[in-house]
Amino acid sequence: MDTATAPQRKVTRPRADALRNRERIVAAAREMFVEFGADVPLDEVARRAGVGNATVYRHFADRAELVHQVVLLVTDRVAEHADRAHARTEAEGEGAAFDALREFVHAAADERIGALCPMLQEAFDPEHPDLIDARDRLEAAIDGLMERARAAGQLRTDIAVGDLMVALSQLTRPLPGTACLNMDRFVHRHLQLFMDGLMAPARSELPGEAATLEDLRQS
Repeated sequence: MDTATAPQRKVTRPRADALRNRERIVAAAREMFVEFGADVPLDEVARRAGVGNATVYRHFADRAELVHQVVLLVTDRVAEHADRAHARTEAEGEGAAFDALREFVHAAADERIGALCPMLQEAFDPEHPDLIDARDRLEAAIDGLMERARAAGQLRTDIAVGDLMVALSQLTRPLPGTACLNMDRFVHRHLQLFMDGLMAPARSELPGEAATLEDLRQS
């Protein structure tokens, strides 16, 4: 058949309103997973997103798919915070390296990444290509921030990305559904104490070895 006269296959793109609904559902799910855990009824997610139940199931085949998208969203948002902090060091020079790292840590805490931990222990594929790409981007961005602060002589040399992520994960709990959610008001205060402990010169020698993200994945 002459390719000039062959019928062209029509490419169907999601409508703008469908994309907005999907974004609202993922954002609502993130909020509710943080507040109540990943077992929150999807009907409640739909209600908070302002859409019907059928709309949720039209976009997401099951809960696992929705959890997958929430993890991607949070990982991407944390990486974006790291990129902005990196841009600050580019603009202000090495003197701002540790302040940029500190700024990133506080911004990442507001994403409540600690609330993701229970989701990752459920029926979840951590080796999905989308998640590997997002995780690699995040690790590279944070490692770059830390390397800048280390090169400027502002960050102690015996820590790695994993150490930072452990602290962020622990300090952005308690876990959803507990009676201690009012503890959140102390998160930034304790993060500030933690960051002060990362400054060079170090005031003590840390036991063990620096933790990488690979160490955390294997634990």
